[in-house]
Amino acid sequence: MQRLLLVSFFVLASLTGCQLLGPQATPTPEGITWIKTVSPPEGSAQVPYQEFRLDNGLTVLLHQDHSDPLVKVDMRYHVGSSREEPGKSGFAHFFEHMMFEGSKHVDDHGKRIKEVGGYNNGSTDRDTTQYYQTVPANELERVLWLESDRMGFLLEAVSQRKFEVQRDTVKNERAYRIDNAPYGRVNETINQALYPEGHPYSWPVIGYVEDLDRVDVGDLKQFFLRWYGPNNATLTIGGDIDVQQTLAWVNKYFGDIPAGPEVADPEPQPITLEADRYVTLEDQISQPVLVITFPTGTPDTDTSTRLGVLASVLGQDRDSLLYQSLVQSGKLLSAGASHRCGELACTFELYGVGGQQQSLAEVETLLMDALATFEQQGVSKASIARIKTMAEADDIFALQSVDGKVEQLASDFSLFGDANRLEARLARLEAVTPENVMESFHRWLKGKPAVYLSVVPYERTDLVAKPANFVYQRPDYAQSVAPSQEKLPPRRTPENIDRTQVPPASGSVTVNVPKIYRADLDNGIHLAGTESRETPTVTLYMTLPAGTLMEPNDKRGLANLTAQMVTEGGAGMTAAELTQALKQLGSQASIEADEHETYITITALKKHVGETLQLVHKALSAPTFSEQDFTRVKAQLLEGMASRADDASWLADQATRELLFQDAVFRSPRGGVMEDIEALTIDDVRAFYRQHYVLKGSQLVVVGDVSRDQAVTLANQITPWQEAPRSQPQIARAVPRDEKQPQIWLVDKPKAPQTSIRMVRHGMPYDATGEMFITRLANFNLGGNFNSRINQNLRQDKGYTYGAGGGVYSGRQLGTIEFDADVRADATVDAINQLWQEMANAAENGFTPQELAYLRQSSGQRDALSYETPWEKAGLIAHVEEFGLPDNYRDEQQAIIQTIDLERLNQAARRWFNPNDYQIIVVGDAEQLAPELKALGLPVNPLTLEYR
Repeated sequence: MQRLLLVSFFVLASLTGCQLLGPQATPTPEGITWIKTVSPPEGSAQVPYQEFRLDNGLTVLLHQDHSDPLVKVDMRYHVGSSREEPGKSGFAHFFEHMMFEGSKHVDDHGKRIKEVGGYNNGSTDRDTTQYYQTVPANELERVLWLESDRMGFLLEAVSQRKFEVQRDTVKNERAYRIDNAPYGRVNETINQALYPEGHPYSWPVIGYVEDLDRVDVGDLKQFFLRWYGPNNATLTIGGDIDVQQTLAWVNKYFGDIPAGPEVADPEPQPITLEADRYVTLEDQISQPVLVITFPTGTPDTDTSTRLGVLASVLGQDRDSLLYQSLVQSGKLLSAGASHRCGELACTFELYGVGGQQQSLAEVETLLMDALATFEQQGVSKASIARIKTMAEADDIFALQSVDGKVEQLASDFSLFGDANRLEARLARLEAVTPENVMESFHRWLKGKPAVYLSVVPYERTDLVAKPANFVYQRPDYAQSVAPSQEKLPPRRTPENIDRTQVPPASGSVTVNVPKIYRADLDNGIHLAGTESRETPTVTLYMTLPAGTLMEPNDKRGLANLTAQMVTEGGAGMTAAELTQALKQLGSQASIEADEHETYITITALKKHVGETLQLVHKALSAPTFSEQDFTRVKAQLLEGMASRADDASWLADQATRELLFQDAVFRSPRGGVMEDIEALTIDDVRAFYRQHYVLKGSQLVVVGDVSRDQAVTLANQITPWQEAPRSQPQIARAVPRDEKQPQIWLVDKPKAPQTSIRMVRHGMPYDATGEMFITRLANFNLGGNFNSRINQNLRQDKGYTYGAGGGVYSGRQLGTIEFDADVRADATVDAINQLWQEMANAAENGFTPQELAYLRQSSGQRDALSYETPWEKAGLIAHVEEFGLPDNYRDEQQAIIQTIDLERLNQAARRWFNPNDYQIIVVGDAEQLAPELKALGLPVNPLTLEYR
């Protein structure tokens, strides 16, 4: 359901305090004006920054953070799908794609970022389009050169071929994200029913295929000229920067770009409904879902803050009303609430997920009864206090990365014209009371018209809440949309500097590799950690020897079920009471079973880390394990498993397991097997807990604002709650299955508009510097990055897919090598041919000196971006400890990368990339694909999965 609904969001300040505006202007180059400096008091979650404006209207926000040798650059244009015209949907998102296709002086934007160890991407929503990149700090000038070239010189590089290929890519993205995804069309369908025709939020961000088919290069150029001027953009730069040097570079590269047409801020357009609208959506799903959407007001107001609190109380955690009354009781599989805002309007959503045969009329009744209960009970001051505490913690955690800080500044300024807004948000949150939350409930939800969307499996309209009284009929825009009357002339940027040369790096960077401390404690815990003093937070990552490979062969799913049961309550507290206790501390904790261990993750403010760890320890050491909870959790788990096969990626994953392994454990799905879980009892859970939830063989990783001695003290608070068994846990061993020749295995997914293709073979267990690592390097240019041969062929050249590539995947026991692509159905056969040819070419002919140079360039400074956040540091330490690696193993890897020759890479390619050693999995509409696949000259086998 994460794809279906997003939780309500509102960014809130953590501490009160008067913010200081710099009394003196920062010196600036000619053509740049200092606007203000925001210097919050110590402890505030408001990000400090300086604001400048160029004469051409470009706004520049600068934030200095010297804690890590990296910099993030965010270029945000105040144009999203809401600026499009009716009948011309998808322009903004389409243009985002075109912005990566090179400009007059830049052949490939993404490659120029990747080759210095950086990463980049873009995104489009209803209100803005964002382009962002994070690079080592010494490459900031390169990024500014790149961003300025596509702002000032994009249209000179736009060609008909690039246009056609990216139009196909956008169509493939729509198929992948929406048309071939379970529940993918939900938001689109809601917006069609909620907003009147012509409202800027009534069409999808990605656009309609028929509109994309009508667009031409001229339309696209006019869209750029209208919206992509510097006066409609915000450039936000954060990280290890020198302000004066940064301003000089900004002026050098952006100062000569002429302003575009004047852009007025859009006026809010909230809407109302006169009556309930019932809508039906049939989809390739198993579980029916009801989504109820109420129109509300506008963003960043008292109303939106109160409705955000209301959504949290109603349905955003295990202590919420909807969870307690509908999910905890076993009446629904899932239920929740959210308040979602765009720049123009907001909506309040409730949803309920039913069982496979459950009527959505019953779901509607349950949701309405829950609202009636809420009206009677109201909201408590304690609930609001917990929300405020979590907001404080969330704001502090957001300061852990430059990404988070830049995002906060860029978003606020782009949408509201001011990046200094946290104090105002805090004031609104502080003003929330039980009374005004209830007032908002009555004003916006109680008895108000809404859109009721019933999402049901195909041919199961008997499950809808009510028969549809609204069916969207889109006008025939092909006949009614007239060409735009306004023709904007080209804007010519003078070439006063040499833009043909890539700017050199400004010196070198020093990577801050975490220094790991260790201790083996008397309680059985192996402690490993590092200090991270940037924020007053602590991250803990604990593992217990309770993995899925320790399950008996006839109890697959037991480790996962045990982990879920641990969260149902313990130490005399219910799941809701545990959730509330954590919220009161501003902490979060979760538990999940993996192959070799069950891991518990904890985040806490430094001031509350001891209390948080004690709370988790109590719950972990004395789980309730009630029969009632077990019956409900097992039933919900089985229902959830029924929906796995709705997803093409899951089907391909499972086909991979069944083709490569013949033992019961390794060929079974992640999360277990239905028949095994059906037979499990609460005694099985208790026995697994007694056997495996022990401190002997456990590990605790601590990263945060604590010293080694403090970490040891924390870890020693975890006392053994039961004795470890005398015998070592038995770990399942894989039994490989090998086919003697390549074959095609066809998994049926009826009516699928896309085909999921996967070529798979056995690989190697993990190693840090041996054959597996070398093979992973060899794959870099074949399928391991955006500019790889496979992606360039299938996406950039053929337009078959939204993305294609491959990976060398390895664990403690074994590994796989997989190449994959989700392609439009009519391109399936040629896509398989192209994959085969690319792999065969790499195996037979190897790689080029240019590709070796690109591999070295891309990897040389990559570590500068690898250890910024506590989670990244904890991940590194956990990896080192899991595989017993030396602390400096990354240095050893870099030495290999910089000295490896082509013959060694080509040797790995010959050994591991020969397509004759692979099995080909095809997930799609078998009726359509089976006859076509015979043209490949390989055996075509229908594959009915043993486990679904």
